[in-house]
Amino acid sequence: MKLRITALGRVKSGPERDLVDDYTGRGTATGRAIGLGPLSETEIDNRSLKSARDESRALAASLEPGVRLILLDERGKALSSRQLARQIGQWRDEGAREAVFCIGGADGHDRSQLPQPDLTLAFGPAVFPHKLVRVMLAEQLYRAVSILAGTPYHRD
Repeated sequence: MKLRITALGRVKSGPERDLVDDYTGRGTATGRAIGLGPLSETEIDNRSLKSARDESRALAASLEPGVRLILLDERGKALSSRQLARQIGQWRDEGAREAVFCIGGADGHDRSQLPQPDLTLAFGPAVFPHKLVRVMLAEQLYRAVSILAGTPYHRD
């Protein structure tokens, strides 16, 4: 099952870009043997998008039919790393071909413009800059793949 981060805007070169690239590369390499990957990223140009409605429409247009849709939202469910790994493993075992994790714009998602999500995920009640959310998500997806692969990366 493919794992994809879809986010509005671009993370330019610098430490955040380096971290996202590192974790997506690690996730891809680790996931091959267990039917996960590649772990990839899609950036949506949001310069001409004027509202959360426009941004959510652009996110929806990037989705293939039948994907598992995960929205990142501060009002979502906070899962432990093991819980996220279990959910990803369950989707894989059910035959899902792709899970897409969507990071919206500064004003969040306009739910009326998006398909019903399979999961709404939060990294707690705090609000984080979008560049950091992308890094944190890439790391958590790599961690989930590592847990499912039985590597020693994650420690409880």
